[in-house]
Amino acid sequence: MMGNRTYRVVDGERIEGVFRPVFIRNGDTYYLSELKVFSDGAIYYWEWGDLDGLRSKLEAGWVATTFDEGARASVHQLVSWRFSEVDAWITAEELLGEVADAIERLNGRPDSTDRCIAAALRYVDSRTEADRLALRAAYEAIPAHLRIFALGDMDARDIPLRVLASEVGETWDEDVFFEFEDGSEALDDDCAVTEEGLRAAFEYFADWRRPDPAAIARREADGPAEARSPTVKLTYGRPMYPRTHGLRNEFAASIEIAGVVYPTVEHAYWALSTDDEGARERIRTAPNSTQARDIAVGAERRPHWPDVRLVVMAELLRAKFAQHPELAEVLLATGDGRIEYQYADSEFWDTSGSAGRNWMGRLLELVRAELVADRIGFRTAQ
Repeated sequence: MMGNRTYRVVDGERIEGVFRPVFIRNGDTYYLSELKVFSDGAIYYWEWGDLDGLRSKLEAGWVATTFDEGARASVHQLVSWRFSEVDAWITAEELLGEVADAIERLNGRPDSTDRCIAAALRYVDSRTEADRLALRAAYEAIPAHLRIFALGDMDARDIPLRVLASEVGETWDEDVFFEFEDGSEALDDDCAVTEEGLRAAFEYFADWRRPDPAAIARREADGPAEARSPTVKLTYGRPMYPRTHGLRNEFAASIEIAGVVYPTVEHAYWALSTDDEGARERIRTAPNSTQARDIAVGAERRPHWPDVRLVVMAELLRAKFAQHPELAEVLLATGDGRIEYQYADSEFWDTSGSAGRNWMGRLLELVRAELVADRIGFRTAQ
């Protein structure tokens, strides 16, 4: 299944994607590889193409879903073997459907399962034959190997959907035993859909639609999952948002650490990154934060700096907002909004790049929470 995330960068834009393992047949050998699918419809299968290109490669057997008994298989530079007692779990059409669904999800659109569930709920409301037939078509459009996951209920699997899409008396190809909560069986002894089973399927979806009070209570007990306040973007360089620019590390708000005064958090951070006393003083007295950083780049980092830099920055931010209450008010005014920090040439502190981890923004959110706790007198340890 398409569950592993990836991305590629095109003209500075991050294109989200997912990948799954596949076999590529080259000559007489099957190579285990990755099929990568991106939101713009680009697909990589040892060469770039799209959904139609993938279909062609599947028809040609280049992307393999069938395997010859005794054929050689390989994982590059790791192992090779020969197939024995092959049991393939996915067809070419199922793989195409899975890829098409992945593109829909990457673009925030309903996939085949979402469309099927919507069709089921319409039929539950209307009970019309047209909507039943639409549900049946939507169910059959889900890649067959993914249908049992459609309801997210591994006890019921896809049986309530199949019953709902069937006519009373319709015979299934296989004998499936399943009891609904009221004891109704989906099929009779002749593998035909029963009236009781259809009625129970309607009730299943009526219950499935209703919110689970226990789940809601568990979610609400911990507070909202989404921020109620807007996202704050702290951009680098000339302030785009003057009100919040004081939250940035290069803002001229001096802080005192262990009896030493630094012009900005940025000066303090880079000064503390080295054990060289001379370099530390040059950094501290640099005319601005950019020059402070430039001086630090030429100095040797103190031992274990990567391991302690987070706690150093956290302590510097705590000092800044403790020593400048007016800036603490600015931080508190951001509410619970996400803070996205732009930091030149650092994917560790930054959020704007394709792989930015936004640790600066996350630390600001932590310090903000600590300020709230101080204000209301909350303590975890007495």
